[in-house]
Amino acid sequence: MKVGFVGAGRMGAPMVRRLVEAGHEVRALGRTPDKRAAVEELGATAVTGLAQTGADAGAVVICVFSDNQVRQVCLESDLLANMPQGSVLVVHTTGSPRTAEAVAAAAEPHGVAVLDAPVSGGPYEIAAGTLTLFVGGDEATVSAAEPVLRSYGDPVLHVGPLGSGQKVKLVNNTLFAAQIGLVAEGVRLGNRLGVDESTLLTALPHGSATSRALDLCARAGSASAFIAGVAEFVGKDVAVVRKIVAELGGSLQLLDDVVSAGVPESP
Repeated sequence: MKVGFVGAGRMGAPMVRRLVEAGHEVRALGRTPDKRAAVEELGATAVTGLAQTGADAGAVVICVFSDNQVRQVCLESDLLANMPQGSVLVVHTTGSPRTAEAVAAAAEPHGVAVLDAPVSGGPYEIAAGTLTLFVGGDEATVSAAEPVLRSYGDPVLHVGPLGSGQKVKLVNNTLFAAQIGLVAEGVRLGNRLGVDESTLLTALPHGSATSRALDLCARAGSASAFIAGVAEFVGKDVAVVRKIVAELGGSLQLLDDVVSAGVPESP
């Protein structure tokens, strides 16, 4: 399949490589000479504009950092207008379900279907083809995009209609932030009890208190080191969750304190 790609960075670059290795013809956006050279090294064709990225593509994958960047790429450019009728736009960026709905509304007059497909995992999982995808959209569109998604995703989880992928991912990252917060509080308790943090983080993963967050903190060497590494990524998702919940007239309730202890909200 001809695939356009926007966002060939830390997460996107290994996706592009996996797509090329799976036999897809990939064109990826590179706005500077250095970025275009990096795209070519991945085996893809580098293009300089969004119109070129979408032209003749059966699918276009968006893997930018923020919700605002998704809006800029999809709603404030000529990308959708240059995608063929019947093609699929896949948005991997974690953000608001309302953004996914706005993009789908803008894509509909062009005959372009949209999937929101935020991911759980990192570059290692992408390279191994084991990235988890939470996919929102209609079943026919998911099936059409499956050859692309399965190039780097396993499992590919169809979790409901458009926007559902974002909702599941936001709950996932809220719970992840809360688990990190619990680990940080556990480390503070250990300190008060006179237990060295490295000793604690070596021992606890073998007990009933273990979790993925605890394992990752242990690998990082300390809770603070791990938090520093993920704060920007998880923090922006927590900010989206807080905003959506507030708009619904609620709060995170019991999760609030431990989420705040785990990953500070991004501004």
